[in-house]
Amino acid sequence: MPFARLATATTPTCHLGLGLAAVGRPGYINLGRDRDLGEDRSVEAMRERTHDLLDAAYAQGVRYFDVARSYGRSEEFLAAWLAARPDADDVVVGSKWGYTYTAGWSAEAERHEVKDHGLATYERQRAETDALLGDRLDLYQIHSLTPDSPALTDKELHAKLAEAAERGLTVGFSTSGPAQADTIRAALAVTVDDKPLFRTVQSTYNVLETSAGPALAEAHDAGLTVIVKEGMANGRLAEPHAPDVLKGVAEETTQGCDAVALAAVLRQPWAGVVLSGAATVTQLGSNLHATVVDLDDDQLTRIGTLAEDPRAYWERRGRLPWH
Repeated sequence: MPFARLATATTPTCHLGLGLAAVGRPGYINLGRDRDLGEDRSVEAMRERTHDLLDAAYAQGVRYFDVARSYGRSEEFLAAWLAARPDADDVVVGSKWGYTYTAGWSAEAERHEVKDHGLATYERQRAETDALLGDRLDLYQIHSLTPDSPALTDKELHAKLAEAAERGLTVGFSTSGPAQADTIRAALAVTVDDKPLFRTVQSTYNVLETSAGPALAEAHDAGLTVIVKEGMANGRLAEPHAPDVLKGVAEETTQGCDAVALAAVLRQPWAGVVLSGAATVTQLGSNLHATVVDLDDDQLTRIGTLAEDPRAYWERRGRLPWH
């Protein structure tokens, strides 16, 4: 398992990863992104920003980097950084297939991505990913499974994924939507030749959306590495948008709201890697302070009151504008 490499890392930040969803394309739904990125969203500017983030993350002990076919040029940007950094041979690289980027490098596109979990899409996108990342790819995930996804029942697809696993690629899946727990449990039941197919799960979990927690604990107990995405709730848990309860706890800890929010996730015993989705080096540095935040029982109880109904959470997320 590639994630076993993280167990040998000596820095406390090795279980924080960097996701490139916010910097691999000019448009995304994170709050405050218009301020973070400024007006220059050219390919060159975004490539430089991505490489600066990767440099800073690696220097501070981050060893997992997460991209996807639908994150614009994120695979391309990461591949170029890896080629320029042969010393970074201890990182774990994960990508995802199942969404096609359709925005044409425009933040104002009517449609930014198209979902298709069919075998033909897997084979096309696997070839595209392989052309960029080659043998640096450790983990390939089905992007945003939901309970109705055909990828949960497509035996031909399962066989192809199992073949990739036999050749050394770790196969995983990510989830989204209010029924994440149902999706996780359904995916845990998928087998090929009586062997579990999936070895990792990446789900949305944060102090506002905790509904996947019990299922993620089950996945961890079943031997899967759990990766947590959207720990900042697409910016809703960062200043100035953070709820007053989180701001109060952050003031008590003398850390930022972002560090406190991510620290609450890191405390979950099943959390293997928690992703930062930082768009600036300053944000990244603040996120990484999560490893030094020590929350007491009273603070955790107060933070626990922030959890929302998952349907309400995902409805609000669906209304976030692309910046």
